[in-house]
Amino acid sequence: MSSSAVSTEATPQSDTGFVKAMTLTDATMLVAGSMIGSGIFIVSASMARDLPSPLWMIIAWILSGVMTLLGALAYGELAAMYPRAGGQYLFLRESMGSLMGFLYGWTFFVVIGTGTIAAVAVAFGRFLGVLVPAIGPERYSWFPQADVCVAALGCTNPASAILIGLSPQRLIGLLSIGVLTWINLRGVREGKFVQTSLTVVKTGALALLILLGLTIGRNAAAMSANFSGGGFAGEWSLTSTLIIAFGAAMVGSLFSSDAWNSVTFAAAEVKNPARNLPLALVLGTGLVSLLYIVANFSYLSVLPYAGSPDGANAVARGIDHATQDRVGTAVAETIFGPSGALLMAGAILISTFGCNNGLILSGARVYYAMARDGLFFRRAGTLNSNNVPAFALILQLIWTAILCLTGTYGQLLNYVIFAALLFYAFTTAGLFILRAKRPDAPRPYRAFGYPALPALYILLCCAVMVLLLLSPTTRTESISGLVLVLIGIPVFYIWRRAEGRTAVGA
Repeated sequence: MSSSAVSTEATPQSDTGFVKAMTLTDATMLVAGSMIGSGIFIVSASMARDLPSPLWMIIAWILSGVMTLLGALAYGELAAMYPRAGGQYLFLRESMGSLMGFLYGWTFFVVIGTGTIAAVAVAFGRFLGVLVPAIGPERYSWFPQADVCVAALGCTNPASAILIGLSPQRLIGLLSIGVLTWINLRGVREGKFVQTSLTVVKTGALALLILLGLTIGRNAAAMSANFSGGGFAGEWSLTSTLIIAFGAAMVGSLFSSDAWNSVTFAAAEVKNPARNLPLALVLGTGLVSLLYIVANFSYLSVLPYAGSPDGANAVARGIDHATQDRVGTAVAETIFGPSGALLMAGAILISTFGCNNGLILSGARVYYAMARDGLFFRRAGTLNSNNVPAFALILQLIWTAILCLTGTYGQLLNYVIFAALLFYAFTTAGLFILRAKRPDAPRPYRAFGYPALPALYILLCCAVMVLLLLSPTTRTESISGLVLVLIGIPVFYIWRRAEGRTAVGA
């Protein structure tokens, strides 16, 4: 392939070999299922430790939901315009050129897509630890390990170091990724069956947890502490310290809402994409965002916002000190006792397993699209006998496994969110560019609220990114994520030059 083949006006890659197997229901379940993983059951604990009152936590969840829905409304137009494999990579390539498309694909492979899969896999191991206590977070002494702290990246204390090594939880996470990759190697029908089935189950489990928490699980003491006598709002002293802490806390809620764009990666396999892609984005993000907000009210109805790390039971520990941050499990344990904790852990295992299935299914399509443009390993641009990008799935598996060994759940979240927000902003800016550059291009769906709502989404993404860079708890991973994006610039030119030489030699 010559270097000209990767220009902005490159001939679109052919998606002929893909099977159009996904209906509107399947596409919506892919959106919702990729969003609902482990985050909603875990991150409220760290948010409670960082924010002074329940009100601030609820505001963070509401703002995250609004941002996600705004992004989905904007992406709907782009998805309807370019319903082909690759999704966001393709949108950036068409609006800003091959370099920007490559930077997204590069960062998606290095941290955004694979990092999300790794984080959810580690969470899968964490919740299996509820059922099997021997599956803990402590690293094996026999496996090579290191605590890496780079001062130039903002790491100033051991607590923010990158913990390299293998633990029982990480090992279980690795095994789950392997099983899901094998399922998706068998074909898109198998992958979407697992996705739709598990999404229905886990959405129902989350809804049931919410209902129980708001009804029979209501705890008078927790209700009084969280909602009475000024407990909900707390002190309203809006300081720069609080604003920065708020931005850092949003890492959890934004990560829980992330991967909503995954359906665009598999657009070539969606039936009637001009209609179903925008609808699936809006329906899926709207449903999940609403569930998340109500879920946190349910948590606050059962557990006090602030507890003690030495508490004798789940209520005494509260939301902020839930055992290993497993808030969902603590709620179920409070309502039903030990058996409730086990049931909830099982439901969350299904949730995380289904979430990673959607991420694995869709993520490989990005690398397929890049390879077809000459910007990734050529074999990743081929389909196996089951009409799926097998080599791309295998490469994704290998790199994700490495990430599982290099970070805890919270660290992986910080890596993912900053880079993801950066490209969400760029992609939405691409919507404005395409409106100006290609005004007559077919647009089966036009972004609702354009230009005000897409512009608002860009501003919100940028504001959160600034706060992540200012916060000492997220700065290290955020700067690392930015550095990884920038490294992609020389990699792009090296790769394109190598591809040009290959084409000449051929």
